[in-house]
Amino acid sequence: MKKSLLLALLFAVTSSVKASTTIPVQGAIVSPADPNIQYVGRICFQNPERPRFTFPGTQINACFTGTSIKLWAKPCSGYFMAQIDQAEPFKVALTGERDSVVTLATALPQGNHTLRLMYVIEGYDLKPEFRGLLLDRGASLLPPPALPERTIEFIGNSITCGYGNESIEKTDPFEYATENHYYTYAQIACRALQARAHVVARSGIGVYRSYGGPKTGTPDNVMTTEYEYTNLYDRSEKWDFSRYQPQLVCINLGTNDLSTDNYDASLLKAAYKRFLKQVRGHNPHAKIVFLCGSMLNGKELEIARHTLDDVVDEARKQGDKEVYRFFFSPQTGDIYFGASWHPSLWQHEKMAAELTAYLRSLMQWF
Repeated sequence: MKKSLLLALLFAVTSSVKASTTIPVQGAIVSPADPNIQYVGRICFQNPERPRFTFPGTQINACFTGTSIKLWAKPCSGYFMAQIDQAEPFKVALTGERDSVVTLATALPQGNHTLRLMYVIEGYDLKPEFRGLLLDRGASLLPPPALPERTIEFIGNSITCGYGNESIEKTDPFEYATENHYYTYAQIACRALQARAHVVARSGIGVYRSYGGPKTGTPDNVMTTEYEYTNLYDRSEKWDFSRYQPQLVCINLGTNDLSTDNYDASLLKAAYKRFLKQVRGHNPHAKIVFLCGSMLNGKELEIARHTLDDVVDEARKQGDKEVYRFFFSPQTGDIYFGASWHPSLWQHEKMAAELTAYLRSLMQWF
């Protein structure tokens, strides 16, 4: 890495801890509506100058000229991972009540550069907004980088979000500061497979009942309901599924349905069957893979596996031959737990390695 680029990134990492509270009067402000900004994920553009999003894994990418770049977002939007050119990614925080501008890089070598920005937490409570980029005076955006041709959708719960994966204490509570979707099995597998992904995930979500819900289910607060919307926090916009038709859909649910001893396995199976029909209706040409694990064990793990076996086998008998299931190795704690007994960073790496090998063979993505 060139010394000037290293210095720029070290400055960026330091500045991300304490963001600026004012918009600089000098430089070029790039509107979120600029056609050279590339977006990946479920993003609401009802106000094109204030794109809104909820889900981890949402990406904002751009190529730019000049020696510096800043991110402008709504205060308290949360955490991002940023990568400049091919340098090591780093975490960016907008956590203060007045923090709205973060310096991502400065003192870069003159020339063309690439920014890749990923939202890495679930923004259900924070309601993040992207408000633009700030460049050097006279600098501009260039056509964005090419997106990978391989496309995946991940549907999941806290495991897919990355709940607590930056903690190594299983007794730690949930904190946005220790959730990092960039280092989840889903994104590690995407990078290994050279694929891009849309992510629809929220902690606590289930198929027929969310965490701690009654035995009869929580029909207004499950993935079968939330899957239809662009944002979780207001349901103001139905998602237009024609905007993204993945080649592969991976569904990692069921943990919350079975997480407390107050469940009905028959209701879970019926909900899985309805959800498969729902996902298939929106993605008629995709391969669909049901994932299981890695937090379940014992009786609940066996129920989950048998349920998915039945759902997949019945779907195939009814003519849907592109439905599959994949079981992660259950976590044992030998490579630590994250917060609240969730997978650690090392467990996510193990899960990613297992899933990557399976998907590479299934999709012939060599």
